Amino acid sequence: MNSPLLTQKVHETLHAAVRSGARAVECSLDLDRSRTSVGVDIAGWAWQGQRFPYLETCKDRTIYHWLNGAFEPVARYATSLIKLVPTEWGPPTFEIDGIKMLPTAHISPYADAERKVNLIQPRGKLILDTCGGLGYFAAWCLQGQAKQVLSFEKNADVIWLRSLNPWSPEIGSGLTLTHGDIAEQIGALPADSVDAILHDPPRFGIAGELYSQVFYDQLARVLRRKGKLFHYVGTPNKLTSGRDVPNEVVKRLQLAGFVAKLNGDGILAVKK
Repeated sequence: MNSPLLTQKVHETLHAAVRSGARAVECSLDLDRSRTSVGVDIAGWAWQGQRFPYLETCKDRTIYHWLNGAFEPVARYATSLIKLVPTEWGPPTFEIDGIKMLPTAHISPYADAERKVNLIQPRGKLILDTCGGLGYFAAWCLQGQAKQVLSFEKNADVIWLRSLNPWSPEIGSGLTLTHGDIAEQIGALPADSVDAILHDPPRFGIAGELYSQVFYDQLARVLRRKGKLFHYVGTPNKLTSGRDVPNEVVKRLQLAGFVAKLNGDGILAVKK
């Protein structure tokens, strides 16, 4: 781990240890990926031979990393505010302009990815991961002994978040990550070249092109016959949006040559 990662929960644990008179405390500095011993005193704390200060203000829903002698939020603002956000489960989610990009209300986003990856049965397969995000789909594909994962991510700041997230998989040994827009890149992929597809796009209102008939036709083109596709669509409210996005997607996938059915918060499809 390059940098200790602090959350409000961990910061409070350090302070509580000082108040109790302890000289060391066990906690996690990698978002519950592992546990480690930290030396504490009233002036600060020590870990792996280095001293660190307490934060003057440690905000909720924020993860801090050590950068140039200070703790800074794992967040960037270019055209949008993109930040890594802690969860009660350990593996973080991320937000773009306050919009949560992974489900966390009832399940860990990491465990949620495991369920969805299992639907496409990754063992021995070459898998297209269209919108890589934090890489949780790719991580479970690798654990499920996929042959290779081709992952694409449009946003450079999301790729930066991955580099600091201990739950994101390492690039290499079966995983390639391309910084690019899959809507533009998919045309360069050969026909019948992948065994399965995981498609986890941003919501329809943000990335409508990734829900288009043109794009679904391309997914069908690159997927081998009998190949499986899981497409996350979420649960957009029909009353507020005026649209039934999941069933619209089912119809477009059917037109593209898939047998498609709703499955949880997404759609599981098989190419005819």
